[in-house]
Amino acid sequence: MTTTTALRRAAAGVTDAVKVYGGGDTAVRALDGVTVDFPAGRFTAIMGPSGSGKSTLMHCAAGLDTLTSGTARIGDTDLGALDDRRLTLLRRDRIGFVFQAFNLVPTLTVAENITLPLDLAGRRGDPAWTDALVDVVGLRDRLHHRPSELSGGQQQRVAVARAFAGRPDVVFADEPTGNLDSRSGAEVLGLLGRAVREMDRTVVMVTHDPVAAAHADEVLFLADGRLVDRMAAPTADRVLDRMKAFEVRS
Repeated sequence: MTTTTALRRAAAGVTDAVKVYGGGDTAVRALDGVTVDFPAGRFTAIMGPSGSGKSTLMHCAAGLDTLTSGTARIGDTDLGALDDRRLTLLRRDRIGFVFQAFNLVPTLTVAENITLPLDLAGRRGDPAWTDALVDVVGLRDRLHHRPSELSGGQQQRVAVARAFAGRPDVVFADEPTGNLDSRSGAEVLGLLGRAVREMDRTVVMVTHDPVAAAHADEVLFLADGRLVDRMAAPTADRVLDRMKAFEVRS
């Protein structure tokens, strides 16, 4: 019981999250009272129609944007209670990011890109952990190459390794396969799943792709800024059916 509870503690979450852009007649309520926890050691996908608030939810949960009201937490830390400096340090030390654009530094090698966040923080990191990551993402024979010498899928694998290098509490992935072909995308999604299962990491991913969402342990569905459904043990077909229901409704 204790072990299960520990494994399922919230790595991140929001409570009564409201995000309003603009004001007056042009105000847009991107999040409308969302409450959700992202369990530690789990892979959670966030889906919804365009404009549903899924990217806003991720950005606010990750401290990249601020809520209009409500709270966002990493572990037990209320992001709204942090000043800019402490928020920057928290994002650097406790959060990893994987974006649709790989965001690699072109003048650095693969090895240097992977350890860049640690180097910027003045931290040595754990060499054994970094070494294990290199094997998980399958880049040992590419460590001395530069991004321009890699395929898109390989570049995104570097980005995944970089996101996990500092052992963050949670990795947020925003459409991580959006720039990849289906085969490379499947490889990257498999890596995210392996990091969760084999390295006890936590991943929260925004995606529009039912096939990508099927790699997660659970899918959260947003519509009009609200959490409207959730699906455990998703399959691509079940997710696609659920997304079609949104289209019929709209």
